[in-house]
Amino acid sequence: MNLERNEISGFEALLRWHHPERGLVSPADFIPLAEETGLIVQIGEWTLRQACAEAANWPKVLKVAVNLSPAQFRFGNVRQAVISALGASQLLPQRLELEVTESLLLQESEGVAETLEKLNQIGVRFALDDFGTGYSSLSYLSRYHFDKIKIDQIFIKELAERPKSSLAILRSIVALGTSLGISTCAEGVETEEQLEQVKKEGCTEVQGYYISVPRPAADIPEMLARFKGSPEHVSRRAS
Repeated sequence: MNLERNEISGFEALLRWHHPERGLVSPADFIPLAEETGLIVQIGEWTLRQACAEAANWPKVLKVAVNLSPAQFRFGNVRQAVISALGASQLLPQRLELEVTESLLLQESEGVAETLEKLNQIGVRFALDDFGTGYSSLSYLSRYHFDKIKIDQIFIKELAERPKSSLAILRSIVALGTSLGISTCAEGVETEEQLEQVKKEGCTEVQGYYISVPRPAADIPEMLARFKGSPEHVSRRAS
């Protein structure tokens, strides 16, 4: 949700495996295995296609965010997969936001840098996910083009438990983003108090259970119709 406009600004694609015997399986259980075996390439390409196809049906102001795994860069052709998904769905590249973590950038690969640069040139947006939990994220902000910094949810959770240090980190990241012209998104916002705090400190966007729990893509039109970007509607609906 965009905090300045009080409007839903997009959705993040999340994977769930509907297993015939185990029921709904968390990605924490099957994604590591998919990365180890290389199946993440096919899963990642399918996810991109599905996410872009869904987003093409939304209002044109909304973005869709898709996470990229380092294994997709090792075993697959990320650039071709993205271009193929955009072409099949006719989704504008500016409406696709690819999320990468520091673990990908740690590879120091020219192939990774080239792929990010070429996709950025056609308009695809990039977000640095889980910011603040790695070793040298600041250097990556100067070497790669990012449109958004996603502030790791641990800092949002600890606003109540360790207010002094967590608030200082939050303010620093927001100030850094402002100076670089990069938007900031607070992850894991679960309470009204957290929402008001990150809004007060100048975050651009928020996401988390306070806005909505994970929902099937088929629910999105109804969500947009009911929420109308109102935090009050979001709060009642998410609860």
